[in-house]
Amino acid sequence: MEAGEESSSSSIVPLIDSYNYIKRGEELGLHVRVWEESKKLWGIVGPAMVGRLALFGMCVITQAYAGHLGDLELASISIATNVVTALNFGLMLGMASALETLCGQAFGAKKYAMLGIYMQRSWIILFLCAILLLPMYIFAAPFLILLGQPEDLARQAGQLCLWLIPLHFSFAMLFPLQRFLQCQLKNSVNAAAIVFALVVHVFISWLFLDKMKLGLITAVVTLDFSWWVAVAVEFGYVALGWCPRSWKGFSIEAFFGLWEFLKLSAASGVMLCLEYWYYRILLLLAGNLKNAEIAVDALSVCMNINGWEIMIPMSFFAGTGVRVANELGAGNGKGARFATIVSAITSTVIGLLFWALIIGFHEEIALIFSSSVVVLEAVDKLATLLAFTILLNSIQPVLSGVAVGSGWQATVAYVNIGTYYLIGIPAGIVLGWVFDLGVLGIWAGMIGGTAVQTVILAFITMQCNWDKEAKIAFERMARWGASK
Repeated sequence: MEAGEESSSSSIVPLIDSYNYIKRGEELGLHVRVWEESKKLWGIVGPAMVGRLALFGMCVITQAYAGHLGDLELASISIATNVVTALNFGLMLGMASALETLCGQAFGAKKYAMLGIYMQRSWIILFLCAILLLPMYIFAAPFLILLGQPEDLARQAGQLCLWLIPLHFSFAMLFPLQRFLQCQLKNSVNAAAIVFALVVHVFISWLFLDKMKLGLITAVVTLDFSWWVAVAVEFGYVALGWCPRSWKGFSIEAFFGLWEFLKLSAASGVMLCLEYWYYRILLLLAGNLKNAEIAVDALSVCMNINGWEIMIPMSFFAGTGVRVANELGAGNGKGARFATIVSAITSTVIGLLFWALIIGFHEEIALIFSSSVVVLEAVDKLATLLAFTILLNSIQPVLSGVAVGSGWQATVAYVNIGTYYLIGIPAGIVLGWVFDLGVLGIWAGMIGGTAVQTVILAFITMQCNWDKEAKIAFERMARWGASK
């Protein structure tokens, strides 16, 4: 039996049963319950949004300084951060999301001591993963040349990738820390740490790059340093006594049950990576079209708009995962269902608002990024597809958040493979090349894959037996050592 494991799951008693939840709901009224759930949800979503924008901002600042050094410098740092590092970022972020299932459910069940054990297990798994992914950095130059990048660009990007290795290892520490704090509803700590790191990054970038003119390598080093500042702040908060119930120090128990933990982490990583990489493939496919430069420019504008807006639904992804996991861990299946409904409706309403803005201002949206008449016209033609992409992306992350909170990552990974890579991309290729619809056809086909995925996840969620999921959550905690 695993260290810390109980003899049976029956000794874990649900903290909130369905009868009490329904009775309390009848007493409070629907509008009060919606208000209470919305406050809990936005308590997670708001700080998550701030944190994501701050992390994104650090990369944007570094690229902006690199852009002032020259076109080659901007292109090389963009490839190093947006291709090589982004691939590993997506995988490790996904693997860390296993903690949203385990820590969220343990917190809901008031098994606080296990949160720290789970985080340490995640550190071990992610550091091993980081080591296995090192060849992508070490051999980045020949890899990029193989993909058809110009040799001078590939070699400079490859050099930068070597300097990005410290950033790569910061993922293994930061992502588990963020989920550990997020599942305890310490979301303002996450946001404050990242904002502080952003302030540090702005200052050292100004000092070393603007004033001292130290060059491209220094720009990468400042990014490394700033991410590790965020790690230091969050780890200091945890280790210096502000999480007394959930952090008891380093424990040998973290080395038990790693295989089961690895399987859930791997499923989480695959699930999110398949989503994270999907629309990046759109840009690669567009690069092979006629008039590829205009197509890629127009798509880049649309993807930039989508990239900023998607911070909102991805924050709902985090919020939904935590709320569902907390309620299931507390034995409250009805509460998990209600949290899902409130989150889905809220995110969809926000998505409809942005859909209406894109449709209403389809001729003007590209002016933020370009004044080229040709690009403006190309973006105008793509605006409807952008609007529906944003709308679908307001629903789908919530459903993925439900999957993470419930521990369905492996199932969703299979769904993503089928809908994205066996339906969406082939449909895009057929529409784009066989029917000669170009970038419109590629994107339409890929939206079709997202639509099918959303329908399947919605069906799975609606058919869910939430009381059964609550029992599964308790069995999982008993099996993995939530006895404290």
